[in-house]
Amino acid sequence: MVGAASDKAGRGSGHGAGHAAEQLASTLPPLLVAAERVAATIVQGVHGRRRVGSGETFWQFRRYQGGDSASTIDWRQSAKSQKIFVRETEWEAAQSVWLWRDGSPSMTYRSANRLERKRERAELLLLALVSLLLRGGEHVGLYGRDGSATGGRATLSRLGALLHDGRGGVDESTGLPSPGRLPRFAQMVLFSDFLSPMAEIEAMVQRFADQGARGHLLQILDPAEADLPFRGRTEFEGLEDEGRLVIGRVESLRDGYLARMAARRQALLDIARKVGWGFAQHRTDRPPQTALMGLYQALSSGLDSGASQGPSPEYRP
Repeated sequence: MVGAASDKAGRGSGHGAGHAAEQLASTLPPLLVAAERVAATIVQGVHGRRRVGSGETFWQFRRYQGGDSASTIDWRQSAKSQKIFVRETEWEAAQSVWLWRDGSPSMTYRSANRLERKRERAELLLLALVSLLLRGGEHVGLYGRDGSATGGRATLSRLGALLHDGRGGVDESTGLPSPGRLPRFAQMVLFSDFLSPMAEIEAMVQRFADQGARGHLLQILDPAEADLPFRGRTEFEGLEDEGRLVIGRVESLRDGYLARMAARRQALLDIARKVGWGFAQHRTDRPPQTALMGLYQALSSGLDSGASQGPSPEYRP
């Protein structure tokens, strides 16, 4: 991992197998409290939205599609033309939202004790987003761990427990979610540092987009990864067995490093834009509320538009 200093002491913090139950009991409630507190700072801006669902109030007619139940067909409307129409109703809950956070070793990095590890910030934002979505009546699930998305306030605690049982990521060795199917019209939110090879990231995004899913990428970086502020002789140690590297005058590499990070950010943005997904970058030295607000607004736009696959603008936490 380029730009990450040695941080062996905190590797895997909170997820040791020998203390799993103790850590779950001691760290999960504060995490949920923190997530609820972050969500509460922007909850006043959350409003109910009219969307398609299983309520009783008529919303609109649309063409029949494969997989629709025959009970939803409106035969009177269909008799007016050669086409078959279904009757859609208004419902406050939208399509399912699936969330995933990178659990690979690179996410345990932090450049200073005052900062959260990238994995901790990802979990905080994920659960705060879940809190907002549940308040709005959405159904959410943890990708790779849940068989179906669920609603209700108990979902927040359930997802928090799944994140802290040591297997919150689908494949924590790769830093990317494993292949899998998503429900129709699902939305997906991925929290990661996205330091995996770009070709693998693009293939992953395309795979989910080909299923008709909309998605959002939130890249989480430590400020040292973003700025490379080190000076003089510096030793770097990779967190994913990349080995060690000693650089005599690390500041001499800063311009080239920043150019490469900017190019990676642009490449991620291009991958997202190509399939109509959203993208943002967030640093762990910035308030989580800023990232959460931008992400929730972008996600809400997709929920309101239903299955629309139009481009999603970049948001900038």
